Amino acid sequence: MIPAIAFFYKIIAKEAFIIFIETSTWGKIEVDENSTYQFPRGLPGFENETSFALIPWEDTPFSYLQSLTEKELSFLVVSPFEFKQDYSFELSEEDKEELKIEEDVAVYSIVTIHSDVTKSTMNLLAPVIINPAHRVGKQVVLQQSGYVTKHLIWTEEATSAKEGV
Repeated sequence: MIPAIAFFYKIIAKEAFIIFIETSTWGKIEVDENSTYQFPRGLPGFENETSFALIPWEDTPFSYLQSLTEKELSFLVVSPFEFKQDYSFELSEEDKEELKIEEDVAVYSIVTIHSDVTKSTMNLLAPVIINPAHRVGKQVVLQQSGYVTKHLIWTEEATSAKEGV
């Protein structure tokens, strides 16, 4: 059963819509409809949640993947390439077909913030793949990849370099 959360639409320009959604972090916010994505199978552990908005966190490389129907459900995400430039994997033909991938895709990793921020991690084993052209997404568990679910975002070397040490 979908919670009774109202969506409000307003027309900004010809065929462009803004959606108002409720979030636990920011309250009621406006989201461009083009920033919303369908996850037909949901996310692992949240299979019934199939509609999300990708909300950038200003002045950072991070974004929030916010459920459109459950205001308490959001995930901090980041492009893994921001912190691990050599990250690579091959999507299966089945995943490519399911996501209707022809060219462009966006790849995100779900982030876990640790009380000691330098120990925060990102999930490289199960990236969130988004097809911006068709506005569909899926979290894909990579098989036989060698990646882990808790890859440190900030290595000691990177942290020292940013601090000028």
